[in-house]
Amino acid sequence: MKTLRIEGLTAEIDGKPILRGVDLEIKTGEVHALMGPNGHGKSTLANILMGHPKYTVTGGKITIDGEDLLAMAVPDRSKAGLFLAFQYPVEIPGVTVGKFLKRAAEIHMAVKGEKINVTKFIKQAREDMAFLEMDPQFINRYLNEGFSGGEKKRMEILQLLTLKPAFAMFDETDSGLDIDALKIVGKGINRMRGDGFGALIITHYQRILNYVNPDHVHILYQGKIVTSGGNELVAALEEKGYDWVKEKYGELV
Repeated sequence: MKTLRIEGLTAEIDGKPILRGVDLEIKTGEVHALMGPNGHGKSTLANILMGHPKYTVTGGKITIDGEDLLAMAVPDRSKAGLFLAFQYPVEIPGVTVGKFLKRAAEIHMAVKGEKINVTKFIKQAREDMAFLEMDPQFINRYLNEGFSGGEKKRMEILQLLTLKPAFAMFDETDSGLDIDALKIVGKGINRMRGDGFGALIITHYQRILNYVNPDHVHILYQGKIVTSGGNELVAALEEKGYDWVKEKYGELV
């Protein structure tokens, strides 16, 4: 079992405080959902975990299996077992899906002292694409170039299945997806579930959580996790919106 631990995390952007003391622990084998109003720090948390240079950590610490995550360069965070599925995946013209996945797999296997078996890699990639109901020719397309929103999100899940990280963050992966694409994304995340995988699903809505049933649900409000629980929190948000959160916790700053 591995542990991703966030303790007293504070952070800002351009001098503006965003996170004001976040405490969260995720263990492999667990799926957590992080919900909350727009602009209260959910995506900021995901970006800080992966080392986005735009954000400045002003206090607290993050460790992955006891190692200081904040001291790691971005590539090393990935090698340590972190993965981020973006809300808006970028296009990379000139780099095919196949070459991108192969190179990423090579780097991650090298961390373990292993070399890639190309035949096995191709076989597994085809199986994963079939599982995600992707056209086999998809592997020859340039990464995210001309992809629909649903294709980009399936590409993120294909990367997930290829790299098999210890911890994955999904930053509003359900944003803009139709029901069929949403089911595929949910199916891909569920395929990873098990003792060697932990996840943080950042979302506004219940609909993805209908397919990926979280073990824990947290509400981030004004840069702090103000309450945690189970699916009863999701139901409360669907019924009442965030007004009850604002009424209960008021102005924290």
